[in-house]
Amino acid sequence: MLDPSEVKELVVSANAGHQESWNRLVDTYAGLVWSVIRSHQLFGPEGADVSQTVWLRCVEHLGRIREPEHLAAWLATTARHECFRVQRKNSRSIVVDEVPELDADEFEENPGLVAAITADDRRAVAAALERVPDRCRQLLRLLVADPPLSYDEIGGVLDMPKGSIGPTRARCLAHLRRALEDAGGV
Repeated sequence: MLDPSEVKELVVSANAGHQESWNRLVDTYAGLVWSVIRSHQLFGPEGADVSQTVWLRCVEHLGRIREPEHLAAWLATTARHECFRVQRKNSRSIVVDEVPELDADEFEENPGLVAAITADDRRAVAAALERVPDRCRQLLRLLVADPPLSYDEIGGVLDMPKGSIGPTRARCLAHLRRALEDAGGV
């Protein structure tokens, strides 16, 4: 590890445009930046984006860092803030073109649905599903999507708190059960 005076010299030198100084800073602190990123459970392309953004911020602010000898703390703090920003962004948006709509015929093709029900039962469930409230229909379809969606993803799609998905699911299944009973189905 570098002592504080060495770090300060490298920061001043890198800010003056010396590539070797910049490379030494990156080599010295890249592990620190990645350890912060991994501690926030960001991996793959997301982790690489965070790392790249941290180093970009470092280049942008190199001449304005008040205590260059504390660059490690500055990098760790910047990495944490960037991880939080990415996590907030990810929790607000989920890439889903639209809520999957399934016809009775599509039930057979969707491995996320119970395969043990008969063709008549599938038609009865599809018809009953059309008689439950729209929000329930959307939730139930998301719950059987293939590939499966996490509760975080479902909550993002439906703008619903993660903790209310289970209780809402129970109410929606009760609606579906009543619609099936009313139709004399399953």
